[in-house]
Amino acid sequence: MRLDARLRFVLYAVFALLFATGGTWLVADRLKAGSDGEIWQEIAANLLMLHGGAAMVILFLFGALTPLHVQRAWRSQRNRLTGLAMVTFNSLLVVTSFGLYYAGSELLRPLLSDIHIGLGLCLPALLLIHITVGRRSS
Repeated sequence: MRLDARLRFVLYAVFALLFATGGTWLVADRLKAGSDGEIWQEIAANLLMLHGGAAMVILFLFGALTPLHVQRAWRSQRNRLTGLAMVTFNSLLVVTSFGLYYAGSELLRPLLSDIHIGLGLCLPALLLIHITVGRRSS
């Protein structure tokens, strides 16, 4: 179920942008408590805006992936385990990001943040595994 090269390139680019902005935001967020706090606060805010924008793009791409890739691969019974993991991880990332944006609870927010960060840091490895297993099964 190999994707069109252009769609694949855009998907990989947006995933890379999400990972880079999310990972760099983690660093900037930690550094904003230091002596250069204002600069890091501004950097963190800009990274979060980029991350949110890229997240909106990836939602659009997931809409395209569902009929073009997910449904077809599921029906052909190929790469189901890592595909299901990809769908689950990405769904949880969407749900936790929604919660981070809208949750007002000071108890719930740190939990959602930890889940979102953990899944986001693991996603590149899962994506590589998914691609590798998919290529071997074809």
